[in-house]
Amino acid sequence: MSGNGSAVRPSGPGETGLVAIHDVPAYPDVPTYLNILGSLHIWEGDGWKQESMSWKTTAYLASNLSGLPEITFSGPQAQEFLSRLSINNVYKWPVGTSKHLVMLDERGYIANHGLTVRDSEDSFRQFAAMPWSLYKAPSMGLDVQIGLRDVFVFQVAGPTSLQVLERLIDEPLRTLKFLGVKQVSIPGIDASVEIELSRIGMAGTLAYELRGPLEHGPAVFDAVFQAGKDFGLKRLGWRTYLVNHTEGGFPQQGCTFLPAAFADPGFVTHPVFGATLPPSQVEGPLPGSADPKDMTARLRTPFEVNWGWMAKFDHDFIGREALEAEAANRRRKTVVLRWNKEDVLDVFASQFEPGEEYKHFEFPTSPQAPAGGHADLVTKDDKPVGVSSVAVYSYYYREMISHSTIDLEHGEIGTEVVVHWGDHGGRIKPIRATVERFPYLDLASNKDFDLSAVPSGVASA
Repeated sequence: MSGNGSAVRPSGPGETGLVAIHDVPAYPDVPTYLNILGSLHIWEGDGWKQESMSWKTTAYLASNLSGLPEITFSGPQAQEFLSRLSINNVYKWPVGTSKHLVMLDERGYIANHGLTVRDSEDSFRQFAAMPWSLYKAPSMGLDVQIGLRDVFVFQVAGPTSLQVLERLIDEPLRTLKFLGVKQVSIPGIDASVEIELSRIGMAGTLAYELRGPLEHGPAVFDAVFQAGKDFGLKRLGWRTYLVNHTEGGFPQQGCTFLPAAFADPGFVTHPVFGATLPPSQVEGPLPGSADPKDMTARLRTPFEVNWGWMAKFDHDFIGREALEAEAANRRRKTVVLRWNKEDVLDVFASQFEPGEEYKHFEFPTSPQAPAGGHADLVTKDDKPVGVSSVAVYSYYYREMISHSTIDLEHGEIGTEVVVHWGDHGGRIKPIRATVERFPYLDLASNKDFDLSAVPSGVASA
């Protein structure tokens, strides 16, 4: 076990009976907990191969998004506040549903993004997001109250995830629509504890989230784990987490790119916000064959990560001018690159040869997560055409793949390019790669998943 031991505390009465680590139990059979985002998380739960198969064949349980506080926005100008920060239209937003809000800096780069729930006409909550909104609030002069609360955020995803949750809650959950939110009660947890279920996730297939007060996290996590044993549930750790983002087509700040907040001098030097940032991602040198001093190679615009469709130019928001200019002259998009097997094997072979070896691969992701500061140069006919992010070994497809932001003219499926694998100034291995479908996962997506084909998980059914 590594990381900050001060995060270890005993479970409360009526909980798991196990020692708790942050928001999860300290399971004797979980080999490693690691300090990620300032708190201890499961690094590898049930073996990375089993975990990487879970969202295709069974289901997983993950606490990887816990650690950042829930941010609440309320008051008469809360909606206007979010509107001026976000590229999204927040005025056509039904109460009780979620939106993926995307916020920019003045240059049009993504400064922050995160799932946000609208609770009432003037009350909103955002999860697992950078405190960009708190940083910008003083300069906006709007009547909005911002609060913070420590919460757990658990993801339950995969084809059997619905059965797991129905077994847990002991009631049918088929009426919960994509992006919907439902209050639930969990047996063994005080009924007065507010816990919500949302049909959302990053697995690229059927997925849900459970959210509630952090102090009840260990008990809820274990309740889900016990309910899922009959359905092949695996505990997904950070070691394998980025595999699902890469396969499922979900670029993620801090993982496949860096938030522009990390490049904002005022933010990084702020006595509160700046103090919590990982030094390796704001001070450098940043890894990858792209120039380590070039922070922009690690930043992304909404169009570059295929989120341009979210932008609504019917309201004023930070970065609108830059984004409108890009919309009129789009340059890049994100694709999946499938890496050439022989070239990948060459990297391994170099570890057994004299002289300077190539930068080695960690499995299943290189660099290990989080890896948002990594950027490899991508070329076509020796000319730069894009940037590749974290390299992922997909055990399901038996391929090495990555997300690459690439010039539109070279983004067609079948285009052959070269990824320059290694760190700037070191030995570089040119790896041939082919543009493939995005997303790479070719299973039914969450919003299109046929729930009628899923057997009931209710024990009494």
